[in-house]
Amino acid sequence: MSTSELTPIKLSQWDALILESLNPQGWPADELLQRVHAGNLPVDDSKFQFDYTRLTELADSDPAAFEQAVRHGYQIKFNTLRGIASWILLAYGQEPELQLEPGHEAIIASLTAQEHSRLNAVLSYGWVVRGEQSASAEARSTYAIEPLVRA
Repeated sequence: MSTSELTPIKLSQWDALILESLNPQGWPADELLQRVHAGNLPVDDSKFQFDYTRLTELADSDPAAFEQAVRHGYQIKFNTLRGIASWILLAYGQEPELQLEPGHEAIIASLTAQEHSRLNAVLSYGWVVRGEQSASAEARSTYAIEPLVRA
């Protein structure tokens, strides 16, 4: 089965944030999987204070699904405004702008075409990414991530 035919693994927003927080380690997928299964993970001293034993529990509960999420990506089951902002911070290393005015809530972020594509794939149903990509795939464009339906 090709990667494009795989059904995306669904992760909770918290599990996705924990997984993304390990990106700065620069571990290839094989090493990340080995470390998670062995419980050989760092202590998180970030503002999030992640407990990485959660990833080991997740990997042990369904090793094939966890491996697919690591190697081929995942979709978040349910996103929140602040959760999306945190995901962008952890996945891309940038602090997005939060707009919290009732009825106009949004996250504003500057993304490359590849980042935009990945964000679209990760977001749960109920969110939309608005904005136009610049002509150059490497250039950053500004996007607004908003609820699909507003109350």
